[in-house]
Amino acid sequence: MTDSAAPLDFFAPQSAAGTEFDAAGFLKSVSERPGVYRMFDATDTVIYVGKARNLKARLSSYFRGQQSLKTQALVRHIAQIETTVTQTESEALLLEINLIKAHRPRYNILLRDDKSYPWIYVATDQDFPRLAYHRGTRKRAGRYFGPYSAPSAVRETLILLEKVFKVRQCEDSFFRSRSRPCLQYQIGRCKAPCVGYVPLAEYGQDVADTIAFLSGRSQSLVEQLVARMEQAAHTLDFEQAATLRDQIGQLRAISQQQSITGLSGDADVIAAVRVMNLDVVAVSTIRDGRHLGTRSYFPQVPATSETAEIMSAFLGQYYAEREAPPQILCSELPQDADFLADVLSGSAKRRVAITQPKRGKAREWLDQTQSNASQAAEERLASRVGLDARFAALREVTGLSLINRIECFDISHTQGEFTVASCVVFGVDGAQKDQYRRYSIEGITPGDDYAAMHQVLLRRFGRAQREGGILPDVLLIDGGAGQVAQAQAVLDELGIATQGVDSVYLLGVAKGVARKAGEERLIRPKNADGSGGEERKLSPHDPALHLIAQVRDEAHRFAIAGHRARRQKAQTQSDLEKIPGVGAKRRQALLKQFGGLRGLRGASVAELSKVSGISHALAVEIHAWLHEGAAAP
Repeated sequence: MTDSAAPLDFFAPQSAAGTEFDAAGFLKSVSERPGVYRMFDATDTVIYVGKARNLKARLSSYFRGQQSLKTQALVRHIAQIETTVTQTESEALLLEINLIKAHRPRYNILLRDDKSYPWIYVATDQDFPRLAYHRGTRKRAGRYFGPYSAPSAVRETLILLEKVFKVRQCEDSFFRSRSRPCLQYQIGRCKAPCVGYVPLAEYGQDVADTIAFLSGRSQSLVEQLVARMEQAAHTLDFEQAATLRDQIGQLRAISQQQSITGLSGDADVIAAVRVMNLDVVAVSTIRDGRHLGTRSYFPQVPATSETAEIMSAFLGQYYAEREAPPQILCSELPQDADFLADVLSGSAKRRVAITQPKRGKAREWLDQTQSNASQAAEERLASRVGLDARFAALREVTGLSLINRIECFDISHTQGEFTVASCVVFGVDGAQKDQYRRYSIEGITPGDDYAAMHQVLLRRFGRAQREGGILPDVLLIDGGAGQVAQAQAVLDELGIATQGVDSVYLLGVAKGVARKAGEERLIRPKNADGSGGEERKLSPHDPALHLIAQVRDEAHRFAIAGHRARRQKAQTQSDLEKIPGVGAKRRQALLKQFGGLRGLRGASVAELSKVSGISHALAVEIHAWLHEGAAAP
């Protein structure tokens, strides 16, 4: 973060500021029960988190006998150890995973991309259920299908289902507010249940067919459709028979396109490889015998870590927020594989087997996943060479000896409305997307970009000051001298230096007069005495400018995406959802009573107050809102 900062030396001795850790004295009072231990360095930073069946025995092992280079380096940095006793070793494992995610210790193996996989969600608590993309916790009533390896796989599947079964995919608020069919009905991808164009029984059959397909029962579904087609033809309902015939043809075409895995049921195929000191773990997801794709992870791995250790750490963190399938096929068995399988079985409430297949179709899938991991490693290494050159060029431009973290902020809005600020983070390995943040900006004059920038930076760095958060080495601001001045004011207000030791290097990126790529101006902040504020143009071919533009463009993209999502949510939100005191149940009762917003707007206060849960006072508010635009957002 500073000109004088030095990279972390993995094998460096403990800082002189620390004192030698009294291991013998500490071990005298350590419990022999299961638990978790945290190791701190001289700066009171957690550097390692571990679990043990016997805390005393495990911790004693660090201070006797011949140790690996990694353990020797770890022990040299220990200034303090804290332990937490648990009831069982399984409980210790879960606590260890949570502490690793919270503290991200430098000597632990870290799964940096902890985003959950996407799913397809079918609501089951509605008359006309919605088919939707879902990511996150699965607490809502309904059926979840997946997980899929990437969002593109989910969207492709949803498009196919939309063409075949025509089950609605619109948001519930949009569905409830319709008074006439939307474009999806016009192009033959929805049956317009929002306006009653499809009987409830027919729609329910479409939903049941969709669930059957997603459950992997495509062959039996085709057989059922054939029987229904023949029945429709027998009763001379030729239009229905033709519709079923088209569905059968589409389903057969889809089935031929899908890859046949040769594996039954659900399984995850996990392979770990190391290419030129870069560790990659690839996961192939198989659900209901269908391959849903492969995704590669690049965990942060301390030097000299063994593959079995990497696999153990990966499985623990990966399945901390995911339900493990019945089969986990690994290129190498993790440490304590039986214990880990028992823990995952307990979480999933069924048997989970962790195996290393040696032959057959399972081995073929493992080899293929391993090949994907190697390919991902080669691609990452190739891109890293270019990224290293760009970071080196940026160090030369800024005069910094070390740049590990770059943060860039941008503002997006439409004529001052729905203002969103973005923060993107880049490190020596590229974009750190798990650390991206968006901020909804409120309480400013619409369109005041300076105030928006001041607010977001005050929130970001104010929290870092309060909680001891990490600061960037380089802070990029998408904007000119005015935005840079706002950033400088915030950093001054918080006492964060922008010059000298332990400072943040502040740099503005302003577009050229013609707003063409390669003509950007780099702007430094002014000092308190009025000096500084230099502007500089780099060559369009300078790798440093390429890196700055890459980070700036990513911040711009992330801000626009957030702004559009916020604007879309506001535009599609039902009028009823905006009325204070009208929750989901009252909205449902009102819509059911009056058949939609049109009937609701034609109702009197007396009629509104007859609805269950609607008092006379609330009926007055609803009527005023719908007819007078009261309390508009």
